[in-house]
Amino acid sequence: MITLALSKGRIFTETLPFLAAAGIYPLEDPETSRKLIIGTNNPDLRIVVVRASDVPTYVQYGAADMGVAGKDSLYEHGGAGLYVPLDLNIAKCRMCVACPRDFDYVARVKRGARLRIATKYMKYSRDYYARVGVHVDLIKLYGSMELAPISGLSDAIVDLVSTGATLKANNLVEVETIDYISSRLIVGSTAMKLKRQELLPLIEIFANTVKKE
Repeated sequence: MITLALSKGRIFTETLPFLAAAGIYPLEDPETSRKLIIGTNNPDLRIVVVRASDVPTYVQYGAADMGVAGKDSLYEHGGAGLYVPLDLNIAKCRMCVACPRDFDYVARVKRGARLRIATKYMKYSRDYYARVGVHVDLIKLYGSMELAPISGLSDAIVDLVSTGATLKANNLVEVETIDYISSRLIVGSTAMKLKRQELLPLIEIFANTVKKE
C-alpha cells in the first residue's frame, strides 16, 4: 500500500491529472467528504488529506510515503528526511510583502525603521529580512493575514499571493516579491528505501506528466 498525502484545494485538484496519467482516481471528493483517508480505484494506493503545512511532516515520519507540497511548506519545514524528485509546476503563486496602500514601505526601509511584519511564514520572513538587512519584529498569525495591517497590528504582511484580488479588496498592495512558489512531489527517505520498486514507476509517470514552461 502506498499512501499519498495531499491538501485540499488547488494542490489536490491540480494533482488529479498526474494520478489520472497513472490510471488512478480518488473514490471521493475531499471537499464534500468528511473522510480524511480516501481510497482510490487502485487498491494499492490511498490518499490522506492533511493541512498543506503538515504534508512534509507526514511524509518525513512515514505516515505517508509521498506527498505534494508547496515550496513554501517545504521551506518552513526544512526538508529533513525528504527526497524532492520533481517540481510539478502546479499551484503557482508568489511569496510577497504587502502593506496598506497609504503606507510608504520603501521610505521606512530606507530610513532603517524597525517594521512589524505579520505572517505565518516565520522562517521565510526571518531569512528574507536578515538577507536584505532590514530590522523587523515578526508576529505569528494563522489566518486572515490581511486584517493585521488594516487593524494596526502590523505595518505589513508576508503571505502567499495568487491573483492579488484579496489584497486589492482590503486596500493592500504588493511591495516586494520574496520568492516564486510551486508545488513539489516529495518522497520519504524511509519509503524510498523500503518501497522503491513500487514508488519509482509512479514518480516516472508524474515526471512525464509535468507541463514544461
